[in-house]
Amino acid sequence: MNESLRTYLDFAVETAYQAGRLTLGYFQSGVRLDFKSDDTPVTVADRLAEELIRGRIAARYPGHAIVGEELGSDGMADASHRWYVDPIDGTKSFIRGVPLYAVLIGLEIAGRVEVGAAYFPALDEMIAGATGQGAWWNGRRARVSEVAELGRAFVAFTDPASFAAHGRAAAWARLQAASYHRAGWSDAYGYLLVATGRVEVMLDPVMSPWDCGPFPPILREAGGYFGDWAGNETIHAGEALATPRTLLPQVLALIEGGA
Repeated sequence: MNESLRTYLDFAVETAYQAGRLTLGYFQSGVRLDFKSDDTPVTVADRLAEELIRGRIAARYPGHAIVGEELGSDGMADASHRWYVDPIDGTKSFIRGVPLYAVLIGLEIAGRVEVGAAYFPALDEMIAGATGQGAWWNGRRARVSEVAELGRAFVAFTDPASFAAHGRAAAWARLQAASYHRAGWSDAYGYLLVATGRVEVMLDPVMSPWDCGPFPPILREAGGYFGDWAGNETIHAGEALATPRTLLPQVLALIEGGA
């Protein structure tokens, strides 16, 4: 089925919203917590939200592949259209009653993510974008920050211990020293903050594709960059970085140790 990116974007937004409203029924409710083999938490809300998303995609686009955090991969390995789904990104926030969790949906077409929607149900914030369609934050245009120097930049991160655990302690130390303020407890919310101009840098030294599926087109359309720590736009590098395009050379130089 050959549909426009606008149609895909509208579908992703509506699907993320529906799944997000489902999760609110379990938020701050004392929902039972299980742990997966990698010691990350999961709840019935994660599973039910992913089932809702998969059901909508399968019904509307039966020829598309689906890759989700909780339920794995469905569809043809060589499918040109591939949906990346995280029903609750930031489950640690979710289980502690912190409202910074998100429903993430991204659509990759022929190897490039072209459509993305990220909904933060407990905050009722939606950011979404598609190539050539702009990036939109609760109905208004999203734009990255105009701060041009790292010395005035706010940097967001998820877990400070993760940098050393993945061999990135030196790069993280350089970025901390060069920036103005560091604020944690982010997950997907940090990437929303970059896309909406409220912080200048968000980075994770470890990242799965479903944890960041929506963000390449959202950041691209907002005037920013989302990709790996070497300047390549991708969701498949196992790491993630978001920043305005104007700051990208400075951030990459710091990561590489040249500044």
